[in-house]
Amino acid sequence: MALPMLPGNSVNRNLGKEKFHKSQHFDYCNGVSMLVGAEKPGIGGEALPGQSARRNCSLLPRGEDSAAPSWVAFDKQVLCFDAYFQESVAQSREETYRVRKCKIYFYLEDDTIQVVEPELKNSGLPQGTLIHRHRIPLPAPNDDQFYNLHHFNIDQEIVLYSRTFVITACDAFTCNFLRKVGVRVRPPAATPTDPYSKLRQELEESMKPLRPYERLDTLKQFLDHDRNVLRFYCFWDDTQSMFGDPRELLLHYFLADDTIEIREVIYPNSGRDAVPKFLKRGKLPKHSPIPKRQPGEITNHTVLNVFGPMGQGGRYILDSLKTGAVQEEFYKDCDLTIGGVVNVWGRRVIVCDCDDFTKEYYRSKYGIEDFTPVQFKAPSPTKVARQVPPYTGFGSEEDSLCSCQGLLPKPPQKDFRKLMEKDRQGLESNVLRFMGKMQSDSPVNKERTFIISFYLSDDTITMFEPTQRNSGVIGGKFLERSRVKKPGQELFKSEMSEYYKAQDLYVGATLIINNQPFQLVECDEYALNYMEQHSEEFPMANIGTILSKLKSIPDEKHKEIKQFLALSDPSNTGFIPYESFRSLLADAHAGLSEHETMTLARSYAAREQAEPDVGIMLAIAQDHLRRKHFESFSDMLRAFTHEDRDRTGHLSTKEVQVICKAFRLPLAGDLLRALLQKFENESGRIDYHAFLSGINWRENPSPPLLPDDALKFDIDWNGEAVSPEVKSINYSVLLEDVFVIVDKCTNG
Repeated sequence: MALPMLPGNSVNRNLGKEKFHKSQHFDYCNGVSMLVGAEKPGIGGEALPGQSARRNCSLLPRGEDSAAPSWVAFDKQVLCFDAYFQESVAQSREETYRVRKCKIYFYLEDDTIQVVEPELKNSGLPQGTLIHRHRIPLPAPNDDQFYNLHHFNIDQEIVLYSRTFVITACDAFTCNFLRKVGVRVRPPAATPTDPYSKLRQELEESMKPLRPYERLDTLKQFLDHDRNVLRFYCFWDDTQSMFGDPRELLLHYFLADDTIEIREVIYPNSGRDAVPKFLKRGKLPKHSPIPKRQPGEITNHTVLNVFGPMGQGGRYILDSLKTGAVQEEFYKDCDLTIGGVVNVWGRRVIVCDCDDFTKEYYRSKYGIEDFTPVQFKAPSPTKVARQVPPYTGFGSEEDSLCSCQGLLPKPPQKDFRKLMEKDRQGLESNVLRFMGKMQSDSPVNKERTFIISFYLSDDTITMFEPTQRNSGVIGGKFLERSRVKKPGQELFKSEMSEYYKAQDLYVGATLIINNQPFQLVECDEYALNYMEQHSEEFPMANIGTILSKLKSIPDEKHKEIKQFLALSDPSNTGFIPYESFRSLLADAHAGLSEHETMTLARSYAAREQAEPDVGIMLAIAQDHLRRKHFESFSDMLRAFTHEDRDRTGHLSTKEVQVICKAFRLPLAGDLLRALLQKFENESGRIDYHAFLSGINWRENPSPPLLPDDALKFDIDWNGEAVSPEVKSINYSVLLEDVFVIVDKCTNG
């Protein structure tokens, strides 16, 4: 009974199908039209009636725990079998068949097979890869199928293209893999012996060459010790011969070929010609001089007999017993020791010393530890000091000294390294500036002030006198840049004069320049910081040295110091004024100079950081913008408003910096960052309306900036003010560092 035509009972088989392509069944092969798609599927890839789908990959399934296909899971996994096949040989008296051994490789990823025969020496057969890697079909009538894993086992015959191979063994990986897939692996089978190969082996073993081969292999020694040379310092006493004298030699022993080379050490003005070599490189015989030999008497091989013509085409037989061979002994590395004598063609050469490589070589190979050198040189005479004539007064002392050191005068050498290290580098000037007062009985000269600059690059000094109104003295350059000699030195002498150095300049020091004394009363902040940072070079700025001087104060002074501090600080705040501290150290007789007192005060000072004045910063910024004629403030306001999407009137610092850079605002980067920092709120955002209003010199001009105010407000563009003067000293910390430690040491 037929089913009713209800939904779901349709007879249309194409419902649900998505592929309707048809395979190509006809094609041209060698110019002939023929059916080539007998094994191809039908419409949509479905198999035709009576047709079975063919495998295109490995028979093995993908792993249970892996989603990778077989060509990935079994990549680089190969089964290896040992096999042989028998080949008949026609028209040969020595053999009727031949057994040829080979290797069969089965690739698990795609069931391909490769057959390789190992190459044998002088086989006369084309060996190597017999069958290239590909899938091999089964013999007829199953030639539509291919060999797979289950066709291989030990002691089993397989036919590959009408050639029968017998599998005899397999490797450990193959045996383990076959057992895992359920194949019972048979025990290894024996390979039959090839009669012809056995016959050739017997002939080779019974063969004796007419000319025995003597192998002299020196390649290994060359490769191991190439460019390895032992160096010995030697001595040859040639004083017994006429006009002879002691000779120093260098002996080089080449480990690559056991050869020796000797070179002579020739000093300047020795009267000898600089010959390239004392002994040419070669093997050095121990017993020399030796009797002269005829050509061909000393050879590497001993010839027993010669057949045929001489030269090309002749034959000879070597004497394995080496009858009549001349044996010579040559020096080896084991014969060269410190203190030993080497016979160099009748000359007794004493080995006195060697280099570090030679010592390490003998220590590692022969275990020698004693390398005491042999003294062969007489002690050098004391060098007589060269008498230098006194300075004549012409030119500089260095120039006059160079004219006495050679026939061709050379300019004096400068300390180039010091010049490069201490020369000006950016903002680092490497110049120490001091303020000095002239010491004189004249009331006019007492009031004169000088700026003394010391250049660390070449130890030169310059002096400049600032102009003072109504002083009656014309200011300007007082001393040209030059080195200044210390006072009290003789002018015309043979020794070099002493010059002022950087360590001689400090606050409180007295310099005598051109017979006029000057006292240093002040120095700038850079000089103080430089001397404190390089305290190992400047003892006057070394806080450790200063504290050690304070610790040496007698105990009787301790009570007086504490009473003075109590009177100076009635509120017990721990701080006293600088002038009181200075007078205290002067009365304590601690031997501190004015510069040491300043260094100590700077170390224990109570510094108050002054906030930078925003008004002066804006005045400086407006002055820069006015000079550069910058007036694009309205355009910047539109750009700020465009970036302010929420119309809050605030932008981030990065956004403001980007807009200022886009408009090429002619302000230094450090000054711009300091200004933006002053307009930041608590959330780190900037009020750009206030910022533009502050720098707009057209609408909101700032009061004119006076030069004195600009010099007084010396600002660091990082936003921190320069350290002010020392006004108060934290004496409580100083007492703990000095007197408390002294009391502990005394009580202990």
